[in-house]
Amino acid sequence: MQEPEEATRWLVVGANGMLGTEVMAQLEGRHVRGIDLPDIDITDSDSVQSNLRDVDIVINCAAYTAVDDAETNEGIAFLINAVGPALLAVQCAKIEAKLVQISTDYVFDGSYSVPHPEDFGPNPRSAYGRTKAAGEWAVRAELPRDSWILRTAWLYGANGPNFVKTMVALEATKPTLQVVDDQRGQPTWARDVAKQIVAVVDTDVPAGIYHATSRGETTWFGLTQMIFELKGADPQRVQPTTTANFPRPAPRPANSVLGHENWATVGLSPLPPWEDSLRNAWETGAFTNHED
Repeated sequence: MQEPEEATRWLVVGANGMLGTEVMAQLEGRHVRGIDLPDIDITDSDSVQSNLRDVDIVINCAAYTAVDDAETNEGIAFLINAVGPALLAVQCAKIEAKLVQISTDYVFDGSYSVPHPEDFGPNPRSAYGRTKAAGEWAVRAELPRDSWILRTAWLYGANGPNFVKTMVALEATKPTLQVVDDQRGQPTWARDVAKQIVAVVDTDVPAGIYHATSRGETTWFGLTQMIFELKGADPQRVQPTTTANFPRPAPRPANSVLGHENWATVGLSPLPPWEDSLRNAWETGAFTNHED
């Protein structure tokens, strides 16, 4: 039987990041501790062991997320995205704690034409994707019955840099913007993911992989047009272009859309539609350049 909420001891690793701050806010009033660099180094076993004591739930929001830099720093990315989760999982097993590991759409190559189901085999094309896929594998290997892997994508929020904030700022300085229209995905509010993490733990759903992305889909171009509309700007100032016109070191998945079938099987609703969440996030004043 699950312990009462007030007895559950939570530890949020990476608590200062975009998702970590939202998780901490959702757990306000509970027995929770947030930790981040330099107080914990998840790539160091001694640091992990000394910080993971007397906890029941560990939520790992720490990650190397510089997708392009990972192409030339894959070793560092592997330490943070694969070795770190492995060490957390090993320690969780020792203290009989459960682990929520955050992963990404980049574990897929993006060639699938329909939403990727949770059991679809990973096939990453980038260094970042390879390291995150390795982290998933390590967590499932070390903590198969007491871990949840939540994949998210196109994440935005109030804390830290993200695409939405960038487009809000550019609208104020650029007469027109060219934005990629041949990559499809699901813009996802960090607050929605944080709520889903807490729901997963509170309801103690079966261990496994779940896709924590918004419902629906769009392109970066479509997302930017809605950002302009929310800002009261003319969406026609946003012009579609192709990925080929914006070459980057790391390949981007052409289709990042993830399926949500596993939520229904455990009795939880998937995240809201992306348009609703973006509108709600905007109304919170989350974006520093928000102009009414």
